[in-house]
Amino acid sequence: MSHVKMQGSIVVVGVGPAGIAAAWAAAEAGGDVLMVDNGAAAGGQIWRGGKALDRLSTKWLRRLERAKGIRRVGALVVSAEADRKLLLAETAEGGSVGVRYEKLILATGARERFLPFAGWTLPGVVGAGGLQALVKSGLDVRGKRVVLAGSGPLLLAVADLLREREATVVLIAEQARMAAIMRFGMKLASAPAKLIQAVVLKARLATVPYLTGCWVERAEGAERLKSVMLNQGGRRWRVECDYLGTGFGLIPNMELAGLLGCETGPGGVVVDARQRTSVEGVYCAGEAAGIGGVDKSLAEGEIAGWAAAGQEDTARALEGVRAKQLGFAAALGEAFGLREELKGLVTAETVVCRCEDVRMGALEGMEDWREAKLQTRCGMGRCQGRVCGGALEFLKGWTPAVVKPPVFPARVATMVAEDEV
Repeated sequence: MSHVKMQGSIVVVGVGPAGIAAAWAAAEAGGDVLMVDNGAAAGGQIWRGGKALDRLSTKWLRRLERAKGIRRVGALVVSAEADRKLLLAETAEGGSVGVRYEKLILATGARERFLPFAGWTLPGVVGAGGLQALVKSGLDVRGKRVVLAGSGPLLLAVADLLREREATVVLIAEQARMAAIMRFGMKLASAPAKLIQAVVLKARLATVPYLTGCWVERAEGAERLKSVMLNQGGRRWRVECDYLGTGFGLIPNMELAGLLGCETGPGGVVVDARQRTSVEGVYCAGEAAGIGGVDKSLAEGEIAGWAAAGQEDTARALEGVRAKQLGFAAALGEAFGLREELKGLVTAETVVCRCEDVRMGALEGMEDWREAKLQTRCGMGRCQGRVCGGALEFLKGWTPAVVKPPVFPARVATMVAEDEV
């Protein structure tokens, strides 16, 4: 195993929209920028593989490509030193990298929230965003029957991609009520670009049934998924399908922020007007600081980049743009909030922690994450509670467990690599 030491005055963790905007702004201000992410190319999950999808992604990916003073290292961040100045990362090649920084910008994004129901562990049941990523990476879905279920605009985006790749999207089951979605649509009138985008997307999906107040009660099949049982207002029916893409919104990735000691809340990492966290020299932007979409991520990334490079006035000038996007984020959260009926999908026999095969009944009477880990190993598998954590936050109101290194599974040799001096 090789041990490499690198240094950057401003280190950006994450290469999605927020990270790209932050790195570009910091470099424009003359900063020495190092971007860290385990992805093969910039773009994150939304602009996966560094591919330009529209005018906005084209603009920012070109900006990043042409920027001077930006270096990248492909690595998985697994730990940070107590002095908050040393970042330890594990590279895709198997080596380790020690990174020293003066300013750190966290643009770690978000992940899907999964909610358990009978049969959700069957092969063929995947996250909606995960299915999107698989298709973008080459999964052939031509002629496959797909049901999308859960909540939020991501379902529509995934349906559009599946339609382009010649899959049959049987239906979209949105758990939110129609009235809430209509109110959200009316609020889009103040954001013409988003309204146009939504209208165009809905027009392309005109032949796909979009059922509101509807959710999957169970997935059925022996060795793999064969059908799903749907519930809409008490009416139940079965639909055959090859894939079920499910996701109930997004959860901010706050593990690294928590490890660094940054204050966090239910909505994300707590930041001030300049995207500064509670830890000196550490900033946070994008979905990790609160779910809100690409435009919010770009605005916050720019603010963080300019501010980290000492350009306070330039950062301040973007506050109006960010305020508008935060309003949109609030409306989004209100429209697609999860309904209480979804808690009734879980029985004592339902698997909650997939990694350790812990069922809901095993958690009966337990008060928090710590007790669950000690008694059942719930959340102690490879994903370290990233799947069951979000589910149990909704089902039981449990606060996610305190993060300890490594943030992701790592080789012992990585964790004992020599520190940079």
